Amino acid sequence: MVQRQLPKPKELLELMQFKKPDLDARRRRLQGALTIEDLRTIAKRRTPKAAFDYTDGAAEGELSLMRARRAFRDVEFHPEVLRDVSNVDTSREVLGGPMAMPFAIAPTGFTRLMQTEGETAGAGAAGAAGIPFTLSTLGTTSIEDVKKANPNGRNWFQLYVMNQREISYGLVERAAAAGFDTLQFTVDTPVAGARLRDKRNGFSIPPQLTVGTIVNAIPRPWWWIDFLTTPKLEFASLSTTGGTVGELLNAAMDPSISYDDLDIIRGMWPGKIVVKGVQSVTDAKQLVDRGVDGIILSNHGGRQLDRAPIPFHLLPAVVREVGEDTEIGLDTGIMNGADIVASVALGARFTLIGRAYLYGLMAGGRAGVDRTIEILSTEIVRTMQLLGAHSLDELEPKHVTQLERLVPRPRG
Repeated sequence: MVQRQLPKPKELLELMQFKKPDLDARRRRLQGALTIEDLRTIAKRRTPKAAFDYTDGAAEGELSLMRARRAFRDVEFHPEVLRDVSNVDTSREVLGGPMAMPFAIAPTGFTRLMQTEGETAGAGAAGAAGIPFTLSTLGTTSIEDVKKANPNGRNWFQLYVMNQREISYGLVERAAAAGFDTLQFTVDTPVAGARLRDKRNGFSIPPQLTVGTIVNAIPRPWWWIDFLTTPKLEFASLSTTGGTVGELLNAAMDPSISYDDLDIIRGMWPGKIVVKGVQSVTDAKQLVDRGVDGIILSNHGGRQLDRAPIPFHLLPAVVREVGEDTEIGLDTGIMNGADIVASVALGARFTLIGRAYLYGLMAGGRAGVDRTIEILSTEIVRTMQLLGAHSLDELEPKHVTQLERLVPRPRG
């Protein structure tokens, strides 16, 4: 029989420890975010629909993005037990320089429209965390100001070949002069993909006010206050703007881009050059034969060709063919540190995060980007410990099985 007694005040006080309230609203909401998906939820609540959908959306039916994320969810891990994992090393050398974690911040366009701190927040957070930051050709902060924000860290530059070649050549020269160490030559954007969310929202540069955008902005006054009280957007390459994102891309990009352009840029660039947007083994082999320093398997976050190959599924075949001859990066669909661990285990030297970084930025500016990096880093370390891996080099294909839902039917 249970013996009961009146509760004693002293014992109650020992059991009931009240948490000290945090009066900093931003810190409170960011610390409450335990996953990148949590940051996405906060970002959606705080950002106007058109700006959020530009980040969150993809091309046409958004199948490429959905499949890429599903591929990571369909990973089965195979841990090794009874291994001392009290200390885990997540660092490695990539493209001639150090990385504290096996991921870098990907290039994203129009970033200050997501949150006014934009690339400055991303570059500063990356430098503090010891990972590279990549500035987009369509970034909203200049090459020189990114260098100021990340003076001692690694800065990479992503290059589009534009209709006016002299613009692209000038950007290459400026990035080299600013000490950027790696150039990401992007090849999957001869024309803009059909980003239907942007068209439906009337998303344009600069933002166009409509009844819908005004109504959507009413519960988000902080975004408009930030936008209207901070310096005018400065683009890394575009001297004039006006129109939808697709119109801007189509006006700037050149569908005649070829291997000749790669050879010209390779001759101009003094640092490492990687080709971003590779989606086949054949192209990977041809690029390696032409002497590039690395390739990035990517379908542009699903924002270009819908139903494109899934980079994570393509990774093992590309590693088998060219992994000994070049460094392979991977992006599209990464939402968890476990996604990064699985990619490294299958042969990727590094990965890129785009949306995950922007969700943090929209959720809380620089502090939100710091939180993104913290969440992913914690997930990487914990996943490695549970797998029994002390270092990135100990991660191997034996640790990962890619479960299949989409199995190709025989051709012909």
